[in-house]
Amino acid sequence: MNKMLIPILFALGTAMFWGCYGPTIGNAQAPMVDGAKLWSPFKPYVFIGIAYLVIAVIGGLIMMGVKGDTYSFTGEHFATMKWGFLAGSLGAFGALCLTTAMMTSKGNALLVMPIVFGGAVSVTAIVSILRLHGGVTINPLLWVGMALTVVGVVLVAMNTPHGHAAPKKPAVETTTAQSSPATLKDETSS
Repeated sequence: MNKMLIPILFALGTAMFWGCYGPTIGNAQAPMVDGAKLWSPFKPYVFIGIAYLVIAVIGGLIMMGVKGDTYSFTGEHFATMKWGFLAGSLGAFGALCLTTAMMTSKGNALLVMPIVFGGAVSVTAIVSILRLHGGVTINPLLWVGMALTVVGVVLVAMNTPHGHAAPKKPAVETTTAQSSPATLKDETSS
């Protein structure tokens, strides 16, 4: 179990960060000014890309150094560049789709995010099956799990509270003054 603890913790970290990603990008939704949106959904996407670039490049280089890796991407290391770029492209296209979904749904992370994560689990399973080229027997419970994922996505999306938070009510000032013990004594002696 100890070997699995680190991957599980990082997977939970990913779920936390990506779960916050949708609501955060929803905050970048353009306000309407004189009947037109102030900016397109892709203006914040540029800075999503910059953040990915900065964190991935700097973080990757630092962790390569920590692990004692070389900084070579040629020869036998070329596969890391090829597959890393493909994976990054898929992630970037996913972020583009997610940004578009969030902006066209008016920042409705409660609708979009369950579909993204439920769908991602099923796509991962299907890609794993395809990579094995039919060389394994597939447990029918996999298909049951995928169906339950769809049901779960629908239930989460339908039953999560929607709308904006209720506005805070202004504090009501009381008109009765707090009486001090001296005031109470004066009032009772009169």
